[in-house]
Amino acid sequence: MIPREVFAETLLQFFAPIRPFLEDPVVADIMINGPDQIFVERKGKLELTNARFETREALIAALRNAAQFVGKHIDEERPILEGRLPDGSRIEAILPPAAPDGPCVSIRRFFKETLTVERLIGFGAMTEESAIALHALVAAKLNVLVAGGTGSGKTSMLNALSSYIPEGERVVVIEDSRELQLQRQHVVMLEARPADPKGKGEVTIRDLFRATLRLRPDRIVVGEIRGGEALDLIQAMTSGHGGCLSTLHATYPRDTLTRLETMAMMSDVDMPLAAMRVQLGSAVNLIVQVSRLQDGSRKITHISEVLGFDAQTQAYQIQDIFHREYHGFGEHGEILSDFVPTGILPRALPQLHEHGVDLPAVVYDAAKRREHDYG
Repeated sequence: MIPREVFAETLLQFFAPIRPFLEDPVVADIMINGPDQIFVERKGKLELTNARFETREALIAALRNAAQFVGKHIDEERPILEGRLPDGSRIEAILPPAAPDGPCVSIRRFFKETLTVERLIGFGAMTEESAIALHALVAAKLNVLVAGGTGSGKTSMLNALSSYIPEGERVVVIEDSRELQLQRQHVVMLEARPADPKGKGEVTIRDLFRATLRLRPDRIVVGEIRGGEALDLIQAMTSGHGGCLSTLHATYPRDTLTRLETMAMMSDVDMPLAAMRVQLGSAVNLIVQVSRLQDGSRKITHISEVLGFDAQTQAYQIQDIFHREYHGFGEHGEILSDFVPTGILPRALPQLHEHGVDLPAVVYDAAKRREHDYG
């Protein structure tokens, strides 16, 4: 058997045209649209590079080696590859004929240096006051969803929020492919596995989730909700497993709940929609909405509390605790904004006090101003 280090170096030789980008700490994504067009993302902006693969066959050979590295196959019959490169970067590839101008490849970089809350404050992704509020909300074992679009920084935000989990708690992490770097000591990492070419050996997120419930978790963290496991997570949240954390793709807080509802319906459990909505409304306590803004910066745009599902209006009840106010553009094209408390106190405030934590003074000050303004 070839040693992993040798295999990894050989694989990188196949990817020689993009190797400088794989070693550049500023590059977040590499996008290959066929052998002659390669884009990278730096600081939220896309750039066309001069890099090229010699031929389409050279690019396909690199992808076949990448597939072999993760124990998978890619060919015309199985044209889609999901896997990881030796440094942990996530690769998604689609071969012709499914991608006629391809192969089409996207590589999401894996950064060994975890983005801490302090660094996110330094980038302007959040403020010190909102960080204190999130610390209290996570420590009080509220169930939190980090939502956002592709490349909005959901995983980085979930990593940062994990630092607020109190030491001494047992955290079980479930992922499709390992990306999270939880900043805690007692962490159990579980990873799903696809079926082999003969259709055997598959371990799904749902399989791992059911097993997790018997591993005595204090917290369950699901890297990303994509399908029927949403219902398992909702039921765990409402059955004594507080403090669950996960991410999903959604643009606004209200969309987050309807999207979670849709994915819960993918489950093989036949549950009336009305009952599912009531469960979902009581399961999710907090939505942290992140977004990549027009200037390429990644920021939290909302911290929203979920109050439940109203059967009369047939709508989820949500209130923003913090939101982002926009003030136009700066002289260098950057978006000017402030992330401020809305003046609404969360209904979960007693739960925070039970856990010995509290919100920052600015939240209470904003609440007083709101009460004065609106009587």
